[in-house]
Amino acid sequence: MADIFERLIKNYGPIGQHRERAHGYFAFPKLEGEIGSRMKFRGKEMIVWSLNNYLGLANHPAVRKVDADASAEFGLALPMGARMMSGNSNNHEQLERELAEFVGKEDAILMNYGYQGIMSAIDALCGRHDVIVYDAESHACIIDGLRLHPGHRYVYKHNDIEDFEKQMERSAALIEKQGHGGILVITEGVFGMAGDQGKLKEIIALKDKFDFRLLVDDAHGFGTLGERGAGAGEAQGCQDGIDLYFSTFAKSMASIGAFTAGPRVIIDYIRYNIRSQIFAKSLPMPIVVGNLKRLDMLRTMPELRKKLWYNALKLQHGLKERGFDIGNTNTMVTPVYMKGGVEEATAMVMDLRENYGIFCSIVVYPVIPKGHIIYRLIPTASHTDEDIELTLTAFSETKAKLDEGAYKVEHIPDMAEAR
Repeated sequence: MADIFERLIKNYGPIGQHRERAHGYFAFPKLEGEIGSRMKFRGKEMIVWSLNNYLGLANHPAVRKVDADASAEFGLALPMGARMMSGNSNNHEQLERELAEFVGKEDAILMNYGYQGIMSAIDALCGRHDVIVYDAESHACIIDGLRLHPGHRYVYKHNDIEDFEKQMERSAALIEKQGHGGILVITEGVFGMAGDQGKLKEIIALKDKFDFRLLVDDAHGFGTLGERGAGAGEAQGCQDGIDLYFSTFAKSMASIGAFTAGPRVIIDYIRYNIRSQIFAKSLPMPIVVGNLKRLDMLRTMPELRKKLWYNALKLQHGLKERGFDIGNTNTMVTPVYMKGGVEEATAMVMDLRENYGIFCSIVVYPVIPKGHIIYRLIPTASHTDEDIELTLTAFSETKAKLDEGAYKVEHIPDMAEAR
């Protein structure tokens, strides 16, 4: 019999194997100071492009005041217990009503976290005879939710409607063979890595051809897309065709929690069957009150969204003018695609941080194929014109070094020695 711990120690995984050299710098870095476009990393000021604080609400004075006042009034313990047993309140129910109204649905249910929320929603919705069809680039939380599903699941190529139809035909044939079961389609409003929107309108148009329900994870679209900020469905003019609309508070609202909105009878079913909420403590009152304030600002302060888009387009246009490949993004999420190995990417990140004061997220193998590098820049309403110009200059100069081979090194530096 093998010792479980011994097996884990021998294989920390594709990312964990670099932990001793990467921890604290490339992995689990510590950004310090007030949340904003500039923070400190290891004592140095950085222009930060790694935070999903899209509307700049994280440190907005009005938000900070409501958070502080609510904490002083209620403390962090209230309400005690799970919502179903003893943890409900008028504020929780008010937030659900206002969220549902904002996204154009009959009802909504609060969830403690986005990652946990979508996983457990999938678990509550689908049984072993049901089929799930999902986009190949779905977020990890959706993939983990699918792992809980005891039935069949089919994946379609990212935003490929032709392949989507093929998978729907397979699913329909299986349902017909079984004699029972239904189909749930899952996609995202905005894909957080590439920045492109899910093809919601095209998928919804196929409801006449196939019998299915649609669940959309719009974590990045909520608060940022659409005329009112109600998300990708509003932006594409097809919100009514989304059966269940999911989003988190961790991005545009710069908070904690999540929600799912949809028909009242289905939300009520979820409310009484979603195990992660039935058996978990309710969201603390200060967070709920703070989220009510954030939602109000999201609805009544369109200037925040306009500033976000001003910054996003300025950054994206600047990158394209300098010859950078930013893929097919049609949202504020800004990927920058480059060629190079892990060692080159590592050296480039260090140069950007140490010599240019630029902090941004990077993705390399094994998340993406070998020989490729993706920088993901997240513009926010907090960034300034100066932040953008300095970043464009830094990227131009470091890209030139990358192309000249200046970042070729023999191994990943041991950042533990630098701590």
